[in-house]
Amino acid sequence: MNNITYTQIGDYLIPDLSAQAETYNIGKYGMLHKSYIKQNHPGLYLVMMINGTLLSHVAEVDKKANIELERLMRDMAAKEGVTEELKATDQMEWVRMMNSIKHSAEEIILKEIIYTI
Repeated sequence: MNNITYTQIGDYLIPDLSAQAETYNIGKYGMLHKSYIKQNHPGLYLVMMINGTLLSHVAEVDKKANIELERLMRDMAAKEGVTEELKATDQMEWVRMMNSIKHSAEEIILKEIIYTI
């Protein structure tokens, strides 16, 4: 845990807190994970906010979820025979199958990465 320094102002000790600049644009999965922590683990959320680790944690979860989503979709598409040839010959079928694959992959991502600590 980070050591927090304090400044005395009158009779009060005020913690020296500063906001860290966000260097990663947090996407859908990071925001979902942040909301999950805030609603289901408010103590952890507060500690992470005070320590300044919340944004980096959420950004890491977002990156991990996006990488895993791409991998799952690629693997599922290969197993179901969704190819570029199908895309060229029957675009609507390709879109239907890819939407189904994305939905299935997102369910896995939500269960295994987003809604866990």
